[in-house]
Amino acid sequence: MLDRVLIFIAKHAGMLPERLVRGLFLFAADIAWLTRAGGVKQLERNLSHVLHDRNRSEHDGVWAAIQNRMHLRHVSHRAMRSYFTYFSEAMTVGGRSDECLSARVRGAGPGCGLIIESTRAQAGSAPIAMGHQGNWDYAGYWAYRDVAPVTTVAERLKNEELLKTFVDIRRSLGISILLTGQPGLIGKLEEKLVKPHVVVPLLADRDLSRHGEFVHAFDSMIRVARGPATLAYDTGLPLYVVNMYRERLHGERRRTARTPYGYVCHVSAPIDVARFAGLPREQAIHDISQAWVDVWSRGIAQHPQDWHMLQPIFIEDLDFSRLKDVPDEVLALIERRRRGI
Repeated sequence: MLDRVLIFIAKHAGMLPERLVRGLFLFAADIAWLTRAGGVKQLERNLSHVLHDRNRSEHDGVWAAIQNRMHLRHVSHRAMRSYFTYFSEAMTVGGRSDECLSARVRGAGPGCGLIIESTRAQAGSAPIAMGHQGNWDYAGYWAYRDVAPVTTVAERLKNEELLKTFVDIRRSLGISILLTGQPGLIGKLEEKLVKPHVVVPLLADRDLSRHGEFVHAFDSMIRVARGPATLAYDTGLPLYVVNMYRERLHGERRRTARTPYGYVCHVSAPIDVARFAGLPREQAIHDISQAWVDVWSRGIAQHPQDWHMLQPIFIEDLDFSRLKDVPDEVLALIERRRRGI
């Protein structure tokens, strides 16, 4: 049912009032949050790790625990509204002008000028690590417009018509799409990166294969995709990290954007992979993965309400019977936690 609704909206994006579509999606977000349906419970499990250091200690009393729970529910409500807003924006992007879209997203951060200089003014290219945060389609549009042509990977969906809809939307934004499950995918991305003026952003905070990289994040460990670290190591290119979050718009920018909120693509200073060059390949890929997750985690902690992670990624929630190559360190940590050590 939801798939058909999304496809219908995308096909009639120019005819449907965006404010109405956004309002309907926000209403659906509120219902899902109130009933704790549609992944809300897992979202709150994930957010509890992000909010752990700020909201919990071993000396907390009952009242503090209640406050922490209320704060978690508040953040998860905002996160669901942010997530559903993303869908309303993605499905109606075909009805938006370039001027409108340009007003909705901007670049920032210590690496923003550097990546534009190296990929636009010079002949460089860049891999980028991202998470499921903000509106990654708008991030691709911003990169295509202000940085360099974009090639990325999209998850292959069971519903072929919905998959085609998402691919068409992204291509309309100037994004070249490869699909998960293709043989030699990393090699194809590396072929893109050795050419000038290319950026390859990858959503990597959730691994879709059975061979992800386990890294420390917040008060636990998560399993991330190896793609960004592998591309950076194999090509020798600096790896950038992008955190994306919403900001309130004002004045002329708000009028042009025709929405009260826009987005910031915060680009980190580049991670110099040359310092990992002397390590064995597998160790280097692990250490580079840890390096970008350290940067990404700080951005998530600052804007947890815009992290749309409704699937299990922390080791406490993973089904290890389905995974391969699980390090002994991870298995030992799981065992200590089960025993309460």
